Amino acid sequence: MANMPSIPKGTRDFSPAEMLRRKYIFNTIERVFQKYGFLPLETPAMEKLETLTGKYGEEGDRLIFKVLNNGDVWGTMDPEVKAKLVKGEEVHPGRLGAELSGKALRYDLTVPFARYVVQHRNEITFPFKRYQIQPVWRADRPQKGRYREFYQCDADVIGSKSLLNEVELVELIGDVFAALDLQVVIKVNDRKVLSAIAEISGQPEKVVDMVTAIDKLDKIGQEKVEEEMRAKGISEPAIATIAPLFRLSGTWPEQRKKLDKWLGGVPLAQEGLKNLSTVFGAVGPLKNATLEFDPTLARGLDYYTGAIFEVKSQEGNMPGSICGGGRYDDLTGIFGLKDMSGVGISFGADRIYDVLLETNKFPTELGGSTRVLFANFGEKEAMYALKLLRTVREAGIAAELYPDAVKMAKQFKYADDKGIPFVAIIGENELKQGIVTVKEMKSGEQKAVKEEDLLSIIS
Repeated sequence: MANMPSIPKGTRDFSPAEMLRRKYIFNTIERVFQKYGFLPLETPAMEKLETLTGKYGEEGDRLIFKVLNNGDVWGTMDPEVKAKLVKGEEVHPGRLGAELSGKALRYDLTVPFARYVVQHRNEITFPFKRYQIQPVWRADRPQKGRYREFYQCDADVIGSKSLLNEVELVELIGDVFAALDLQVVIKVNDRKVLSAIAEISGQPEKVVDMVTAIDKLDKIGQEKVEEEMRAKGISEPAIATIAPLFRLSGTWPEQRKKLDKWLGGVPLAQEGLKNLSTVFGAVGPLKNATLEFDPTLARGLDYYTGAIFEVKSQEGNMPGSICGGGRYDDLTGIFGLKDMSGVGISFGADRIYDVLLETNKFPTELGGSTRVLFANFGEKEAMYALKLLRTVREAGIAAELYPDAVKMAKQFKYADDKGIPFVAIIGENELKQGIVTVKEMKSGEQKAVKEEDLLSIIS
């Protein structure tokens, strides 16, 4: 027997039921984006390799999916390399040589957005507020909550340095999770504070290595973080100087006092702390979220320069964040457009899905599914049902006619399996009397109604 077909690790198929839930998440997030004045944008799945590399740090660069040249190179490829590619095994780029096309699948939506802004700067009105809901790809090791192909839902404001943008994004996050009925904590820090800590450690040139290590604190703990710092060439005195960072606790005002005392002599720290106080002071009431300062929040991407955000669910057992982002002052400068500051957030739709499923937070009925099934008793009854079917659809109600005149038990099972709440029965008796028998599938109750009353029963 031939092997069953399968899909690559880290990717998934989505059934109709799963797609309805996913569309619920996307539609909810999109409505909030639009409420805050963001406009939709799409960019290609592939970018030039040079566009993506050097933007995510050394670790991020290793996770970029590089694309081979056109299919005609397959026949001439080294058989050993080809065999590894077929098995999904890693191949060193040096062994691929000219087979690499100079293109790659996008790693996130932010860098392609920056490329778009630079490329189309003469057509854009600034500040530019855009949202983007598209898949991204990472050559990561698949595990719970971590996929190689997944969707991001981004909102960014570019062309403004105002902290009001950070305030609005925090409130937007709160609105999204209120709409999804999910309790979350929004953690915030400022990259300037982290850079100041690197400065007082005596090794400011190691700020990226420090931040990359600190960002893993939740996953691997303080001891492993310090081991990684040593491996990156950070000295023992520097690590000892950083240690107070791991012991900070309390409310933001309490933490602010401790940080002022610890970092008071560093102007960069004062700027970061002032910005954080502005955000904490200006954010309004959040329905389903709490805002917290997290001194160890680092988000180890090279392009963040100011505020950084991370959102964690307070319900369910999802490890890691379900939303994150921050301020990036220099991202478009990499593409030749200087002094174009931006700030953005990204919702991890796949992780949000897993949390909502685990916590049973999806609505019982989701838009897009059939509301009523017309049973099929034969050609004459089906032709009559078609007329009513059209009337129901014209009223904006999703409806189907079962295509085959099979036993009613099979038609009822079809309705049950698809979660269709009503079955409209028009048999010989109903035709004679000009009525419709409506069966409510959940309760099993049946009611005979006039044709003109059908809409009010099923809507």
